[in-house]
Amino acid sequence: MPQESDSGSLNLLLIEVCKLHYANSRERLERIGVYRGQPPVLQTLDRQEGLSHSELARKLHVKPATITQMIKRMEHAGFVQRRRDTKDERVSRVFLTELGRAIQGDLERVLGKIEAGTFAGFSQVEQVQVAGFLSRMRENLLRMAEGEGPD
Repeated sequence: MPQESDSGSLNLLLIEVCKLHYANSRERLERIGVYRGQPPVLQTLDRQEGLSHSELARKLHVKPATITQMIKRMEHAGFVQRRRDTKDERVSRVFLTELGRAIQGDLERVLGKIEAGTFAGFSQVEQVQVAGFLSRMRENLLRMAEGEGPD
């Protein structure tokens, strides 16, 4: 178990947890035809369709080029379709297809199983604490990516 002051060990532990979560998520999501980076896009579009690539990128904290590649792959898989904005034809907006809507139930079940397995043995209080820690870590990392904070 890493000591609080042993940042190298904390970093290695975080890397290991992320890798294991990635591998488990990838395997389970691919069974339903979804790639690991796609659930946040599908869930965001399920809540709010018609977002532009840049709006999706902002909401998901990724680069617009990343979203463009994801949308192309998801369009090829039949989950989404792009349509030109009626007011500005330079902008394309992203919408779920019937398949994209139909996969939502399976997606929620798989994500629920991943979360249940990841947090097995954690009390509700501990889960809330972990969520708080992870949120703070995300904010710190976003600030670092924007050039604020330690180099």
